Amino acid sequence: YALGDDAWPAMLEALESAKRFIFLEYFVIQPGRVWDSIHEILLRKVKQGVGIYVMYDDFGSFFQLSASYYKTLEEKGIKCLPFNRISLIFNIVLNHRDHRKIMIIDGKTAFSGGINLADEYINAFEKYGIWKDNCYKVTGEAVWSYSVMFLTHWNALRKEDMTFLSFRAKPLEGKADGFIAPYGDSPLDDEDCAKNIIMNIINQSCRYCYIATPYLIIDTELINAICLAAQRGVDVRIITPGIPDKKIVYMITRSYYEQLIKGGVKIIQYDPGFVHAKIIVSDDHIATVGTVNFDYRSLYLHFENGTLLYNA
Repeated sequence: YALGDDAWPAMLEALESAKRFIFLEYFVIQPGRVWDSIHEILLRKVKQGVGIYVMYDDFGSFFQLSASYYKTLEEKGIKCLPFNRISLIFNIVLNHRDHRKIMIIDGKTAFSGGINLADEYINAFEKYGIWKDNCYKVTGEAVWSYSVMFLTHWNALRKEDMTFLSFRAKPLEGKADGFIAPYGDSPLDDEDCAKNIIMNIINQSCRYCYIATPYLIIDTELINAICLAAQRGVDVRIITPGIPDKKIVYMITRSYYEQLIKGGVKIIQYDPGFVHAKIIVSDDHIATVGTVNFDYRSLYLHFENGTLLYNA
């Protein structure tokens, strides 16, 4: 879905179809048109016996939800976890935020992408011009990877020791036209999964490599990879916002333009508004889409997710 506006009706329809369980894991949940409509469906589904599991980042939703909001949902039969509660004592762990955006219905359908559960992501009101985001739907066997991703996170925090296999759905019949590989990234392991995927796509590009990102704050390794691709004849284009959501970050993003342009990279600013999509596509055969921004926080500090698409 090229806009959150397009994805939202499909997400509501999928939630209405739930028979067994719904998993929601989001950086931001904010009361309004989006969340209120989802909340109403969740309350009905709980009464029908559907298991509802909601996880939101405590920092991402800090100004949107009350400190006790999770208790409100629990009282209504919805299992809920605020991720990494904000503490008055600052420490490095506070930097590890849950930036993932995952919606799973019955283990058969999953949604992810850039959109959170708040109104600006579907352009219900104009905040920074047109909010140019994206969302994608995954069905079939690949959904199991997202289910395991969610359950691993949930079980680590709630310690319910749930049997994961009880949430596994029978795969839909049919063959995919390529490989669909969902992945999660964690700051707590020794592998920079998202960055490695990004680097591999850039390094293997032959004809073109198109990138969309809301923030462009990258290290020397990524700068060199991008510029070297352009210098060997790859058509490298990066779409960034024309209207900022955070002016300081916008200024830092623009500080990288000169070096990249001198290296042969084309920078396209999206003038109608703010680009929040996180996409890389190359040579008509490989792409990754998900929650990972081209910045230090996403690449090294946050819990993130994405899907790698090969010949799909």
